[in-house]
This record gives sequence, structure tokens and C-alpha cells, in this order.
Amino acid sequence: MLWFKSFHIIFVASWFAGLFYLPRIFVNLAMVEPQSLAERDRLLLMARKLLRFTTVLAVPALLLGLCLWLYYGIGLGPGNGWMHAKLTVVVLAVAYHAACARMLRQFEAQAMDRSHVWFRWFNELPVLLLVAAVLLVVFKPF
Repeated sequence: MLWFKSFHIIFVASWFAGLFYLPRIFVNLAMVEPQSLAERDRLLLMARKLLRFTTVLAVPALLLGLCLWLYYGIGLGPGNGWMHAKLTVVVLAVAYHAACARMLRQFEAQAMDRSHVWFRWFNELPVLLLVAAVLLVVFKPF
């Protein structure tokens, strides 16, 4: 079980690294001048590659977490309300990941109208999600 936990933590950390950086690329995309086509294309290429890589990392993170939950019984049974809260955080992280994919498609279609300041705030959400997940797992408050 410790191998599953270890690899789950490694893949979650890697997945979140991508979720931390992808919106930073969006900040730069939102700041690109309309005539700077080469810069826009370069940033879009970086964002596409990072999203693909981040998605590849998310899959084993989620599968290993599911394995720990269902196969090893972590968080099952009475007195494990923390797991329900953590699963909510996981669902929010997956939704954030999907939102990033949707935003990238909007940038590619030149249909994104949000400012770089908005993306700077949006970039803070995965930090809050990761902090919440770690605190729930470590302290198991309920």
C-alpha cells in the first residue's frame, strides 16, 4: 500500500505543478499584443503541450487515489467525513483542469476576453485546493 500512496502523492504533486503553471501561460497570452503572432503561437504551443502532459499526470493520480480509497479502504466507514470533503476537493480540481482546457480552446479561437489580472487570480485556485486536500488528509478533522 505504501507504494500506491507514494506514487499517488508523486502524481498529484506533478499534476498540480501543471495546474499551477498553465494559468501563468494564460496570463502571458492575455497580455500578448494583437500583432505579436509569433509570441502568441509560441505560448499556445506551450499551453497545449503542458495541458496534454498535465492530463497524462492527472490520470494515474486519480486512479491511484481511487485504488487507495476502494481497494485499501482508506477513508471508508464511519468517522471518515474528511474523505467526503477531500473527494469534493478532487472534483473541484478536475473541474479546474477542465476549465483550463476550455480556456485554452477559447485562446486558440481568439475568443478569450478575460484580462491578465483575472488570470492572476484564477491561478491561485489550485493552491487553495492543494492546501485543502493536504490539510484534510493529514488532520482528518471529521
